[in-house]
Amino acid sequence: MLDQIESDVVPETRSKNAQEIDPRIFDLYDEFCHTAMDRRTFLSRAAALGIVGGVAMVQSLLPRYAEAAIVKFTDPRIKATYETYASPGGTSGEMRGYLVKPQGDGPFPAVVVIHENRGLNPYIEDVARRLGIEGFLAFAPDGLAPVGGYPGNDEDGKVMQAELDKMKLFTDLLNGANFVKSHPLSTGKLGATGFCFGGGVVNAFAVEMGDALNAGVPYYGMAAMTADVPKITAPLMIQNAEDDPRINDGMPAYAEALTANGKAFEMHTYPGTMHGFHNTSTPRYNEEQATIAWTRTIDFFKQHLT
Repeated sequence: MLDQIESDVVPETRSKNAQEIDPRIFDLYDEFCHTAMDRRTFLSRAAALGIVGGVAMVQSLLPRYAEAAIVKFTDPRIKATYETYASPGGTSGEMRGYLVKPQGDGPFPAVVVIHENRGLNPYIEDVARRLGIEGFLAFAPDGLAPVGGYPGNDEDGKVMQAELDKMKLFTDLLNGANFVKSHPLSTGKLGATGFCFGGGVVNAFAVEMGDALNAGVPYYGMAAMTADVPKITAPLMIQNAEDDPRINDGMPAYAEALTANGKAFEMHTYPGTMHGFHNTSTPRYNEEQATIAWTRTIDFFKQHLT
């Protein structure tokens, strides 16, 4: 499975631009994000499609993080810092992540946020801040920390993450979950959420951590192996995009196994969405559906962690 894992003013939505982008460009972008394809190949293949305005479509898909943040680093309701933690069995034995503490003395229920296949980019840090303003002690580990950290762009981050030993990377992220769960400001209740690769990691956490995990919300992540479903104890809210065959092909069997084993779960598929619909930084973002999904996520964590 690991082969696959200011204010609350919402920025001007870019989701309406998605209607202007040829579906073939979206498909190619998905391939670019999830394979070793480099940017030059991505651009040349897009040009070869012969689509009028194709280059502009391609450029609009590349993330614009500066425009996308929903909660600023300086928001007075939170305090955000970078923290290091020991990671025995991981890539280097030491890790770094982004810790967001809500205003107040705590303790607070904890949530670990797992990034996509490109390291701790600004979008994932913003997700942690969104959790912080809701009263959660949020921690987003950077799986790339042992090799220099997120490099400042997703393309290089993708390459760096692909070169890591997958099991050591998983161990580093798991140690991050345990770090925030046992943090002095934590109540000891732990939730996990993640996106794409990170969604798959959340499903893997549910298997690996047993009752040490109290709730999981994977977004469009690879399902756990059906044989491992009996090990899951945490309630899950599984968030899927409507147009995402690479992920959705495994969902019926996953839902069937969860049901057969009496596991507590919800599975939501959001209409009119594509893989990555929660990510505010590209036109795949669907503001309406992402808002629904995020409201459900916060309510789910408040139900199970507080």
